[in-house]
Amino acid sequence: MADLEQRQMLADTADRLFADATKSAETDAAGFDAALWAQAVELGLPSLLVPEGLGGAGGDWEDACVVLQAAGFHAVPLPLAEHLIAAQFAAVAGIDVPTTMLSFASAVEGRFSASRTFEGRLLGVPWGRHAGAVVALQPDRPDGVPLLIRRSDAFEVEPHVNPAGEPRDTLVTRGSPFLVGQPRPDGLLLHERLAVARCAQIAGALRAALQRSVEYAGTRKQFGRAIGQFQAVQQQLAQFGTEVAAASAAATAACRAMARLGNGVTAADARFTIGAAKLRCNLAIGVGTSTAHQVHAAIGFTREYDLRRSTQRLWSWRSEGGNDRDWSDRLGRQVCARGAEHFWSDLTARDDAASSPRE
Repeated sequence: MADLEQRQMLADTADRLFADATKSAETDAAGFDAALWAQAVELGLPSLLVPEGLGGAGGDWEDACVVLQAAGFHAVPLPLAEHLIAAQFAAVAGIDVPTTMLSFASAVEGRFSASRTFEGRLLGVPWGRHAGAVVALQPDRPDGVPLLIRRSDAFEVEPHVNPAGEPRDTLVTRGSPFLVGQPRPDGLLLHERLAVARCAQIAGALRAALQRSVEYAGTRKQFGRAIGQFQAVQQQLAQFGTEVAAASAAATAACRAMARLGNGVTAADARFTIGAAKLRCNLAIGVGTSTAHQVHAAIGFTREYDLRRSTQRLWSWRSEGGNDRDWSDRLGRQVCARGAEHFWSDLTARDDAASSPRE
């Protein structure tokens, strides 16, 4: 875990890397920037969450938060969040993490043989066409036994994208080797970790959209003056700023809960914080993107303008890692199970590391 000074240095390093890359990015047809990925690997960013003893950087989720917020702000065309999650998930489960790019499958359909090969389909794999191996959960094991399925010549790619144009592929294999890990001791699964990562990226992307909206409102003129001088526009931007602050606080809380998992925070408490954070970030997306496009009008939707790189990702991330209904149902069940008499005390103790966690 980095101290505050080291974490700020990490944030500044990531911000400079991503800012410089977006000025002259050279990407493939899917939007992947291979040169930027190589630079990120050289800095150790993809291995940030892998323990030092297992060959990683030994950072925690609070460190990852500042990197992912920078990635969200600059809309970098990299599977950084996906690799961070897959690499940590595999490493802590006792699987040797390969040096290749990793991603994960949202669902698995197929057959695992006794000879440790997999035949079937890996569904919803972010940036699957670029991944050298994929982490998945064994379908018949509800305790979350992780598998690492290696890319082989037997893989076929069925290309799919999310609304932002980012790859969400289906990978088909007729016999790829796989490794089996141990069940996660903390009990948190891939989609819950994805929710945390998306919260951090959402906070960064919202901040970028707000910055562009404020700048545009200061230069775009109507009726002889900048539109940012009109009170109605000022009120919209002020509300937008409030949403950005709320999303940033929610993302920080979720990452802090993950960093303290097992050290004063239980899986149940972490899930509650993660769910509340994802719901709050999703709410901010609705307000923020609506305001940004109202301020920019038609130009905000054009391919030549940077705003859409943020807002299209935000609309996509809103449903990734759990949508509003999913997390609302889960939080509601957790609250009801505890009972009304415990609601306030449970709620106020959620972000207190010294409190007694509740299952």
